[in-house]
Amino acid sequence: MKRGGRRWIIGIVIGIIVLFFIGIAILISLFSSGTSLGANTAVIEITGPIVGDSSPSLFGVGQPSSSDLVHLIEEADENPRIQVILFEINSPGGSAVASQEVVEAIKNTDAYTVAWIREQGTSGAYWIASATEHIVASPLSITGSIGVLASYLQFSGLLQDYNVTYERVVGGKYKDIGSPFKPLSTEERGLFQAAVDELHEYFIADVAENRGLPVEDVKQMGTGIFYTGKQALELGLIDELGGKQEVIAAVEDYLGEEATFSIYQKRVGFFESIVGALSDVSFMVGKGIGEVIFSRGNTLSIST
Repeated sequence: MKRGGRRWIIGIVIGIIVLFFIGIAILISLFSSGTSLGANTAVIEITGPIVGDSSPSLFGVGQPSSSDLVHLIEEADENPRIQVILFEINSPGGSAVASQEVVEAIKNTDAYTVAWIREQGTSGAYWIASATEHIVASPLSITGSIGVLASYLQFSGLLQDYNVTYERVVGGKYKDIGSPFKPLSTEERGLFQAAVDELHEYFIADVAENRGLPVEDVKQMGTGIFYTGKQALELGLIDELGGKQEVIAAVEDYLGEEATFSIYQKRVGFFESIVGALSDVSFMVGKGIGEVIFSRGNTLSIST
């Protein structure tokens, strides 16, 4: 087959693939996140690392972002039929600022709030759970990990091995603090540690207030260590062990009636769906090309 004919066929195939994903994007934009008008309980899922902003994807909206979660909390709170907001959590935490924004949104809501930690609710995700009025966790779940982490890669030694020099020109003594091209000085490390300690103290104090625990007790637990659900119950970090049935019972105990649920999630607009669809197509096409290039001889392995 001539080269022009092959290009024509490839163009047609790519066009069909793009149209297929655009069609799916249209369906997603039409049917995503409709809320049930008769429900008395809103369900907001917090799955994966918590970030400040998320990027669109074809089959989801990426990682849970604080801006999206805060919007969903406010939307549920403004619905006069919603009496309870249930947070279904399976997250290792994430950004300190993003977690704190969600915590404040929960504290400002008028609805009764319940957290359900299924497999994992640690660090920032536990902080969010602690702001609710009732926490249910699986006995085998992982909770707690009350701590703050700040880290970065530093490869000045590698540069030195290859005789590469970092020429430092800054306006402001600490402007390049944390640069990967130079090691931290004792003074810079102290500044970093002071900031981390301040965040940690804020985290501990807020959890103590949320859970009605002495600050000193939470400080002893706030070493960054994680606890099983059973251990967390003994320490007062959660209120109840259980799963779906226990969560429903807790909600209905507050309502005094049968619980009806409506899932609240980010609505994906038409153009956002297209962007996500095209991004996914580009990734898959790029992956295919990469596999062709690098699979010969099995000399390179890439994993995420």
